[in-house]
Formats: sequence, structure tokens, C-alpha cells
Amino acid sequence: MSAAEANRDAQIKPHFSAVEREQRERKQSLLLSRAQIVNRLKVAQNPRYRAQLESALQHVEAELKECEG
Repeated sequence: MSAAEANRDAQIKPHFSAVEREQRERKQSLLLSRAQIVNRLKVAQNPRYRAQLESALQHVEAELKECEG
């Protein structure tokens, strides 16, 4: 990579503080967890497992609201 490309990449990528980076990573992790839970809910047939997944989904969505707020 040339110096010009490195400089261009440095300008394109936003610079985040450690706290902002941690918050973004936390939100991405929660979004991934939410997607996995939703996919499992689509195929789950056992009522007890579905109830557990629904509870987990409520918890993750509450955590996401805290991240956004």
C-alpha cells in the first residue's frame, strides 16, 4: 500500500474514542444476537424452547434500547 492510499484510508475511516468504539461493538453484538434468536424462533417447535427464545429476544431488545438511548 502506498503512502497516498494509506493517507486516503485514514481520512475515510472515522476516528472514534475508546468509549464510542466500545458502544458500537456492543450494539453490533446485540444486533447479531437478535438476528440469531429471530432465526432460531422461526424454526423452533418446542414450546419451552420458544418461550426461552422469546424471553431472550425481549432482553436483547431492551439492551438495544439502552444502547440507542
